[in-house]
Amino acid sequence: MLQQPLWQPTDAQRQQTQMSAFMRCVGKQDVDYQQLWQWSVDQPEEFWPQVWRFSELIPELDSDAAVLKNAQNMSGAQWFPDLKMNFAENLLKPCGDPAFDTSKAALIFRDEAGNRREVSYGSLYQQVAEMAASLRRVGVQPGDRIAGFMPNVPETVIAMLATASVGAVWSSCSPDFGLQGVLDRFGQIEPKVLITTDGYYYGGKALDSLDKVAEIVGHLPSLEQLVVVDYLTSNSDISSLQSENLTVSVWSEFLDKQATELCFEPLPFNHPLYVMYSSGTTGVPKCMIHSAGGTLIQHAKELMLHTDVTADDTIFYYTTCGWMMWNWLVSSLMTGATVVLFDGSPFHPGPEVLWDMAEQEGVTVFGTSAKYLAALEKAGVKPDRSHKLTALKSILSTGSPLAHESFDYVYRDIKQDLCLSSISGGTDIISCFVLGNPNLPVWRGELQCLGLGMAVSIYNDQGQSVIDEKGELVCEQAFPSMPVGFWNDPTGEKFHNAYFASWPGVWAHGDYGELVRHEGQAHPGMVIHGRSDAVLNPGGVRIGTAEIYRQVEQVDAVVESIAVGQRWQDDVRVVLFVVLKEGVTLTEALIAEIKSTIRAHTTPRHVPAKVLQVPDIPRTISGKIVELAVRNVIHDEPVKNTDALKNPEALEHFKARPELLD
Repeated sequence: MLQQPLWQPTDAQRQQTQMSAFMRCVGKQDVDYQQLWQWSVDQPEEFWPQVWRFSELIPELDSDAAVLKNAQNMSGAQWFPDLKMNFAENLLKPCGDPAFDTSKAALIFRDEAGNRREVSYGSLYQQVAEMAASLRRVGVQPGDRIAGFMPNVPETVIAMLATASVGAVWSSCSPDFGLQGVLDRFGQIEPKVLITTDGYYYGGKALDSLDKVAEIVGHLPSLEQLVVVDYLTSNSDISSLQSENLTVSVWSEFLDKQATELCFEPLPFNHPLYVMYSSGTTGVPKCMIHSAGGTLIQHAKELMLHTDVTADDTIFYYTTCGWMMWNWLVSSLMTGATVVLFDGSPFHPGPEVLWDMAEQEGVTVFGTSAKYLAALEKAGVKPDRSHKLTALKSILSTGSPLAHESFDYVYRDIKQDLCLSSISGGTDIISCFVLGNPNLPVWRGELQCLGLGMAVSIYNDQGQSVIDEKGELVCEQAFPSMPVGFWNDPTGEKFHNAYFASWPGVWAHGDYGELVRHEGQAHPGMVIHGRSDAVLNPGGVRIGTAEIYRQVEQVDAVVESIAVGQRWQDDVRVVLFVVLKEGVTLTEALIAEIKSTIRAHTTPRHVPAKVLQVPDIPRTISGKIVELAVRNVIHDEPVKNTDALKNPEALEHFKARPELLD
């Protein structure tokens, strides 16, 4: 029996998408998606200017504008070398449209404590102007770094846009980062200004940030200005933060209320906009410098064409300000959409909290993590029975591979008529290699398509491009949102080693994936099997960890799992650690059920040699499980940077396990 898609758009729906409008605009209305994608990678100097023009980005491009220099040297490629632009001006461009209603909500903020605020486009523009004037007043110039130690509140967006408007560089960490984790990041980039709140809410608790902020500023001698946003209280006590070389201000007093104009500094396309960070679990985090122009044009393509976001949409993504999906979400402002910000636990006071919000705010695009969807299903949550989600047109998932069973869950228990787009890319490119498409069907367990303009392929061990075979996800050509480099990497050696050491001139992303075709469908979908560095290799057979997780977590007693390879008798054996439901103990019968479930749906090679119970699994601040750290621990090797972990104490459960000695 042939597999059928879980969802596909009607002809009428296809005709109304921005993807279809773009195809008409570039004279490709009669081609299929594979042909459109092929044109976009074969003719990048035609494709990317068309994206700029279709998205009505500022300024208008000259017809003879240079598009790409040094294309043959991927790591040294330069996009739009003569263009001067400003990122913040583009995100606030709806305010410059006389036909746009600036009283419309730009931001809707909600938190787990029940707070709600709305910021109109007009108010957002004014507050950015006031913040930008204040930054200039304290001496901030293009290239200076502004750091945000912030929850996901409107002031974070305002501060970022103000930073971009003056040409400074924005970098942020969420307030749940530990002290050393913050210093490992901000200490490298030496910020001039730090913006923070007095605290944040999580899991039903109000958590004070100011003691940690006092320690942070004591270790950042570059700081000249600290700005504190009142969030938990209306009158933060900042007296303990004062020092001789640091000016400390409350947000409301720092803003220049006399500012009437917002000046946008015209800057080169590749001018630094963001510094983003790797997870830092194997050492000090890499500081990735992302350009204003590259981020803008890539996000415009992904939001408008691949996600079909328009001014009629209300878009939400569950994220902290330390994850690149925050940057991606905020870029939606360029479309005139309403952006929903949520701060707090997605399960407090109950697992329905985000669906309450989605219903009440009329969310049309709902973004989350694969782990959240799996946890919802385990909790028995069925939003289609408890909520009216009539506005919802798409769900986005990223952070880890979305299990086949989670596809079933979405269409069975959330909503049938929507486009479920599992997307994959990362902080390294502040965007996606593989993502959704409102014009294409959704197949169980698959990411819909390769991103336009992204020359993505799967390589086998010999560096050959393969279909229907697992291998390394690579990109064979330059693309605008590549980092312009790493901070403190003057020779570019760290940058080269991170992406280009495996195959010269080819970006190796570190994902283990597979391109798959369906009968009668020209374009391939993608399955991500896990991170390449976490691939298991028993008996020389490469196994992606996601292949095991999706089977294990079908077992009702299992909440989540982590699989690693243990060196054993001149080979590698698979060891599986499981977190079980409260009150459940790992028995021989349950081990047998787990193993038989894996064997029935994969191969004997996938079946773990050992299954062990742990109460918790270590994960990064952004919620990704860390197979490498666990692998190091079971081999009695050091984990170089536990400050990058949200719960480093969980590593203790994997140390010196006697079960691993036989």
